[in-house]
This record gives sequence, structure tokens and C-alpha cells, in this order.
Amino acid sequence: MTLTEFITQFDKDDAVVLLEGKRKVLEGDKQKLVLLGALLASKTSKMLFRSGNADGSDQLFSEGVAQIDHSRLQVITPYTAHRQKTNLAYDTISLDEIDMVAEPEVVYQSKSNKKTENLVDQYVSGDRDRYSIKAAYIIRDTIKAIGTNDIKPATFGIFYDDLKNPMSGGTGHTMTVCRQNNIPIINQEVWLKWLQA
Repeated sequence: MTLTEFITQFDKDDAVVLLEGKRKVLEGDKQKLVLLGALLASKTSKMLFRSGNADGSDQLFSEGVAQIDHSRLQVITPYTAHRQKTNLAYDTISLDEIDMVAEPEVVYQSKSNKKTENLVDQYVSGDRDRYSIKAAYIIRDTIKAIGTNDIKPATFGIFYDDLKNPMSGGTGHTMTVCRQNNIPIINQEVWLKWLQA
């Protein structure tokens, strides 16, 4: 997929594009993530960009978007005060604001992550200890992709992945949820070429 094809297909009203990935970013790639965020925000006018407000990829992509138009940047956070000082988004939605009991599909798909499967039920039942809070990150990652009753689902996912250990951790969970819900995704093997166009 070329940049032009992506813009033609996805720069539409109600389009939500995930811009996110690994916390660890290769030093030589950091500026490229910022450049991509800025390029996409400058070449499009309708799509909303969504992130999880994490350090690393999320932050770098967000910096690029915010340089051009922070009003099109939305973050979904695992709790209210999550990285507030570095949050560049115009629209921030915290899991604390979402009635998880009313979101059975989010709960179901979050439990597909076997490492946190049991913690999801604890979190949804209101338990907020240092163990169950781990589930908040996976639930946040699920919501970023499929949305909720009040949050639109993503229409496309652009990721910075660890190519030596692909689709692992929270980033891998988000990518898997996207695939299971027919949300197209790409990683840097595709989008790095967009910067050379």
C-alpha cells in the first residue's frame, strides 16, 4: 500500500487510525516516527489519530501529529492520570470513565490475552490492585481497536513493531485484535517507504 492509496481509502469522515507501537524504539527510527505523524496529519484532513499515550512509539507518533493538528489526536488511557504531563492529545478518554460491565465484547476480546485473562475479570469487578491494573493496559489496547458503545472502532492500524519479536506484548495484542476484527494493519516495513515518497 502506498501513501496515496492509504489517504485515498482512509481520509474520510469517521475514520480512526491507530498510530502506536513498542515502547522501545531504535535510536535511528525515533525521528522517523515523528516525521510519519506529521506527514499523515499534514496530508490528510478528516481522519482522527488514536494512541494509547505510552512512552516510545505512541509518544513519538503523537509529537508528529501534534506539530500539525493536535485537535485530531485522541488517546485512550488505562487510568485518569496516565502520563498527563506528556499527553499531547486534544481528546483523552480514560478507562475510569468507561462502564466495563456494559462492554461485554471488550471484556471477551481482552481475555484472549492469556497472560492477563484472569486479571480482566478482577478489573471489571472493580478490583484495583497492582495486579489487576495490568489488565487495564490490555483492556485499553482492545478498546483502541474495537471501540466501545461510545467510542468508534479503528478503521486502520499503523504500528511500530519489534521486527525481531513481532506481534508480542501489548502491541501484539492490539495488532491481533485488529486482525480478528478485520481492521487492516501495517508496520514500519510498509510505512517507512512512505517517508521516501
